[in-house]
Amino acid sequence: ALDFNGVATARLVEAAIRAGVKKFVYLSTAHIYASPLVGTITEETFPRNLHPYATSHLAGEHAVLSASKRGEIQGIVLRLSNAFGSPMHKGVNCWMLLVNNLCRQAVLMRKLVLQTNGLQQRDFVCMTEVCRVVESLVVGDGGSTNLSIFNVGAGKSQSVLEMAYLIQQRCIQVLGFEPELHRKQNGVDEQHRTLTYRTDSLNSLGISSKSLDNIAEIDSLLQFCQLVFIQKPEHNT
Repeated sequence: ALDFNGVATARLVEAAIRAGVKKFVYLSTAHIYASPLVGTITEETFPRNLHPYATSHLAGEHAVLSASKRGEIQGIVLRLSNAFGSPMHKGVNCWMLLVNNLCRQAVLMRKLVLQTNGLQQRDFVCMTEVCRVVESLVVGDGGSTNLSIFNVGAGKSQSVLEMAYLIQQRCIQVLGFEPELHRKQNGVDEQHRTLTYRTDSLNSLGISSKSLDNIAEIDSLLQFCQLVFIQKPEHNT
């Protein structure tokens, strides 16, 4: 993780500087802040998650921000919440993302299996919205301020279980069946705290994240999974 997220990012930053690149956008993660993600989190919240996934991404951030502070390149760090959506093509490995994984489960196994009771809160943001934010910072003038770190999320949270219920209902509408839902019961994580993932830096630039229609994004993702993972016999016409 450190080699890929940290060292490789530092090398890419150096290569970008030599090539005369003006902006370098690094896609980091909200998970650098804490585990579990609870309470109110802003760009000012101190990162304290010691998991390698978090610390390696933080190393990548440091590589970008250090070069930016030296004036060698304009570095932009985006700390994504729980993004989800259809990839550009079937070769993209995005199935570790929670919602993507659940949609894939629904299509392949006709069931949704949660490893917890699902009561933990998450900030789910559509990939369409993430792309809009990236484009605004790359193409627009928004990235020309002194701000370098941006939380990217929907700005509202819901439980993993609520998202699973939504996927279950969309399967009925889109694919014509209702996948079974399995989750852990009466575990130590039955108690949960709320999450508020604030996007103050984006708001200050007028390109704040929007809570887009999760239903449309989920429908598109289910249809993609059906097309890619369920092979249908071809008929000659």
